[in-house]
Amino acid sequence: MAVIASAAGAAGVSEAKPYKKTVAASALQAKDPLYATRPEVMQFADDLASRRNLDPGWVRAAIGQSRFNPTVSRLMQPPAKAFVKNWRAYRGRFIDPVRIAAGVRFWQENRATLARAEQEYGVPAELIVGVIGVETIYGRNTGSFSVLEALTTLAFDFPASHPRAAERSEFFKGEIEQFLTLESRRGATALETLDIKGSYAGAMGMPQFMPSSWIKYAVDFDGDSSIDLWNSPADVIGSVANYFKAFDWQPGMPTHYPVSFDTSRLDMDALMAPDILPTFGVASFTAKGAVLDGAALDHKGPLALVELLNGPDAPSYVAGTENFYAITRYNWSSYYAMAVIELGREVNQERLKLDGR
Repeated sequence: MAVIASAAGAAGVSEAKPYKKTVAASALQAKDPLYATRPEVMQFADDLASRRNLDPGWVRAAIGQSRFNPTVSRLMQPPAKAFVKNWRAYRGRFIDPVRIAAGVRFWQENRATLARAEQEYGVPAELIVGVIGVETIYGRNTGSFSVLEALTTLAFDFPASHPRAAERSEFFKGEIEQFLTLESRRGATALETLDIKGSYAGAMGMPQFMPSSWIKYAVDFDGDSSIDLWNSPADVIGSVANYFKAFDWQPGMPTHYPVSFDTSRLDMDALMAPDILPTFGVASFTAKGAVLDGAALDHKGPLALVELLNGPDAPSYVAGTENFYAITRYNWSSYYAMAVIELGREVNQERLKLDGR
C-alpha cells in the first residue's frame, strides 16, 4: 500500500475516469447506526466542506451514509499475541509461480510503457513490476471493502487498543478529505461514493494508492487526459515510477549489497541503532564489523544494516542503500521492500528465459 505525497498533475486527477465498482451501496447490510447520527461526524463533514469549498449537503450525505465496519476495525487491531517475523515465510507469500507468471504477462503486454517509464523517471522496470505484483497481482485483487466506509470507520472509530490510535485517526480523517475531493472532481453522487472498492485501509487500484497518494503522485501516462489506476496499466506504471522519483530514487544505484560480519570487532547495537535509515558511510559501516566486498566497497552513499528475521532460525542481513529506503516509503517494511525487489528480479529472469536470452 502506498503511503504517499507530492503532486504530479492535479488536472489529470480532476478528470479521472470512474473507478471500478462491485457491490452496490444499497446492498450493504448495515448493523450499526449511520455516521449521520453522530454530531461530531457531521461537524467534521461541515468543516471539510468549508475547507474544500464542497457542497455541504453532498459531503454530509456521503459521510453520513457510512457505517462502522467491524471487519475493518478488527483487521487494523494489533495482533493479540506477539509473533516472530519470518522472512522466508513472508517471501513465500509473494514469490510464487502465480505472481511470476502474471508478472511476465504484464511485462510483455506493457514492455514499451515500462521502458518509457524507466527512461523518464529513472526507476527500473523490475521495481515497478515488483510493486504491482506484490500489491494486487497486477490488478487481480484490488480489494472488496467500501473505501469510504473503511476510511470513516478508521477515522472515527479507530481501535483504541492500538498504541497510535489518536494519530492514525487523524491520518484517516485526512484521507476522507482527499477521497471526497477526488470524488467531487469526477462528479460522483453521494451514493456513488460508497460504491468505490479497495483495501480495508482505503487503498485503491492496481498500485493500492491511498487517496492522498492518488492526488499527489498519480500521473496520466497514457495521454488520455485522465488518470485511471484501475484499468490503465500505463497510468499505473507511470504513477508508481513517479512515486519513487518523488522519494528520491537514484537511477543506477543498487538497492542493497550482501553483508557478513567480522565478529572480532562487531558492534551490532551501533549498526542496528538507525534501523533501516541509511546512516553509515562504507568506512564507518565496516569499522563497526560489517564486511562488504566488490562493488559495495565503492558505494558512495550511506548504508543501513537491514535485518530480516527468519523465525527460529538465524536472521538474514543485507546492506541497504538509499534506494532500498525509498522502497520502504511505499510500505514501511523491509520485508515488503525485499519481496518487491525479489519478485521483480524473478519476473525479469523468467521473462528473459522465455525470450531466449
